[in-house]
Amino acid sequence: MGCADSLGAISVNVAKRTFDAVIVGAGGSGLRAALQLSEAGLKTAVLSKVFPTRSHTVAAQGGVAASLGNTTEDHWHWHMYDTVKGSDWLGDQDSIEFMCKKANEVVIELEHYGMPFDRTDAGKIYQRPFGGHSMHYGKSPVMRSCAAADRTGHAMLHALYQRNVRAHTQFFVEWMALDLLRDANGNVLGVTALELETGEVSIFHTRATIFATGGSGRIFYSSTNAFTNTGDGLGMAARAGIPLEDMEFWQFHPTGVAGAGVLITEGVRGEGGILRNASGERFMERYAPNLKDLASRDVVSRSMVTEINEGRGCGHDKDYVLLDITHLSPEIIMKRLPGIREISIRFAGVDPIKAPIPVVPTCHYQMGGIPTNYKGQVVIPKTGNPSTPVHGFYAAGECACASVHGANRLGTNSLLDLLVFGKSAGESVVADFKAGQLEFKPLPEDAAEKSLARLARLEFMKQGNTVHDVRLAMQRTMQKHAGVFRFKDLLKEGVTHILKVAEDAKETFINDKSKIWNTARQEALELDNMIEVAKATMISAEARKESRGAHVRDDAPDTPEHPNGRDDENWLKHSLWFSEDNHLEYKPVHLKPLSEDVEPIALAKRTY
Repeated sequence: MGCADSLGAISVNVAKRTFDAVIVGAGGSGLRAALQLSEAGLKTAVLSKVFPTRSHTVAAQGGVAASLGNTTEDHWHWHMYDTVKGSDWLGDQDSIEFMCKKANEVVIELEHYGMPFDRTDAGKIYQRPFGGHSMHYGKSPVMRSCAAADRTGHAMLHALYQRNVRAHTQFFVEWMALDLLRDANGNVLGVTALELETGEVSIFHTRATIFATGGSGRIFYSSTNAFTNTGDGLGMAARAGIPLEDMEFWQFHPTGVAGAGVLITEGVRGEGGILRNASGERFMERYAPNLKDLASRDVVSRSMVTEINEGRGCGHDKDYVLLDITHLSPEIIMKRLPGIREISIRFAGVDPIKAPIPVVPTCHYQMGGIPTNYKGQVVIPKTGNPSTPVHGFYAAGECACASVHGANRLGTNSLLDLLVFGKSAGESVVADFKAGQLEFKPLPEDAAEKSLARLARLEFMKQGNTVHDVRLAMQRTMQKHAGVFRFKDLLKEGVTHILKVAEDAKETFINDKSKIWNTARQEALELDNMIEVAKATMISAEARKESRGAHVRDDAPDTPEHPNGRDDENWLKHSLWFSEDNHLEYKPVHLKPLSEDVEPIALAKRTY
């Protein structure tokens, strides 16, 4: 149990809870990190806005990547190659090597925790093909995705949560972290947090703080993300002076249900699904002749948008394409894709056994985030000392940028990221703790004042802008100005618009007093975080004058000098956005793997 006591001079009526570590977020990475800490005997608290098994990891459908080779030949270096290529060479090869080498270990570990993976006839973990996954360095598809039907994330969360209950991890459910606490030397001391039921604020004073807050996809109007994915960790980090890395790169998943945005897993195409235009043509054969419908996500998304823009879309408004699995047997669909059939019937009104599913690209995943190394330590590059971690601060999962995803994430590497770097962050905390490097540092006397001031503004402002109106303006601005395709003038205009929206957000008020202790207040606080992410995205995207991965500009086309519009001479570097004055800095990409005996993946044109 954490002990609660009054803070006296620090902040009147604010309780303090003391733990060895606090983890913000109870999705896959948060639960995996918590398990590492609790089983090592550290007093660990996990804060979550929702019950842990309702975290957004629950929505992951297709699988987790690991080169087990249970069905087809595979090797971790082929997985590394696919990941680097998928990242359009912006991924750090030391972190990617670490992740791909660890994949088999963490998947088998998860199996031993009770994860109910689908099985082959021989009893091994079933693996399916997935977009961008190949053997022999891109020559042919491989079966690498370890799946539990189309509910892999759901099964993963339950397995990890049950293991944490066994390890006596302490959960604070329906608590929202508000602000990161740092002292004058930049050390991280914990967080302030709001209990949503009571509206009371507490300080969590800790030796180590791990952010595992997930993604921020709700900054866009159309998203596969849950309404809880509001970039809370990124917002807190940015306000505390931590830069955000590579925020121009957002993955639009090719297959969201048209009109609803609900995810249709890439596993549907892994099982044999085909994308078709209005004439029934399998159009991906023209764009990616080798991997076809299983090309990398950004390639498939842009191909779909091109089909729609050139008038070959389906429906009355010709604004979507079709995902066809009617050629698969009903038995296969019911066994491998039962949840997808349910989603299609519920959200598209289509039974995929009988008719194709209408789909469009939808915002799905942020490749950028809080800058970390492969150990899960948060690192702010400094001149002459680029790898010094921030004392007491760690991050893992979608809110972190290791960077293994670079400019475009490979499908199923998200769940792998959660497992590998959730565990790695936990291991780093345990190691630092045992080495005596994580001691309690005194809290500043005004530790809770920024959080209390934010709450007071919401409670006492009588007029201004409604949270709903500002949030909608932000989402529409992001959707219009920073979507699948990006245009020079629209990006410039987008920067102006999003900075205006950010100013409007400072004047938000809650006009329904009956909700002040619950949803309205929570939504206003979440908006503060989303605005930081939106600014970082738009400003970083406007500044990057090339096309790379998911970031494709009309003024950076495919040429012999710059294949795919990529400019390695000037832009093979990570962006770092600082909130205080909206300025950008850059740092080099790690092109050298972690091990001396591992060959780096050489720069090449990205084709499928």
